[in-house]
Amino acid sequence: MFNRILVAIDGSKMSEKALQTALKFANERYSKIGVIHVEKNLQIVDGMPIKTIDNIYTDQETKGRDLLQQAVTLANEEGIEIESHFVMGEPAIQIVKKADELNYQLIVIGSRGLGNIKGLMLGSVSQKVSQLAHCPVLIIK
Repeated sequence: MFNRILVAIDGSKMSEKALQTALKFANERYSKIGVIHVEKNLQIVDGMPIKTIDNIYTDQETKGRDLLQQAVTLANEEGIEIESHFVMGEPAIQIVKKADELNYQLIVIGSRGLGNIKGLMLGSVSQKVSQLAHCPVLIIK
């Protein structure tokens, strides 16, 4: 039914569960997986040194790519075809945009991520993705 599945990960327990669920789903149905990690753009403060900004961006990208590589390794161990995407921007918008661009048929996302304020029922990113997506969204609790 779903040949291409996009999984959003951020290092949270919920995103780990989302990845595990998607891998199991893909393994049972011979689906291809895409995994995406989105880093928010920095809020630049007047007077912040350029070197500090560059270091923060480098650190964000390194951590994000490491997280993606862990997902790729896990999928490869299970014999599942996977592609990874590192993107900067507003997470919900970038997840939906990537799903549209690459014709993913299902988005899998954790109900809450690593945001500073946890929602009572759904995290703001998962809620926005479910509202904006043009394909089904599976929210993992």
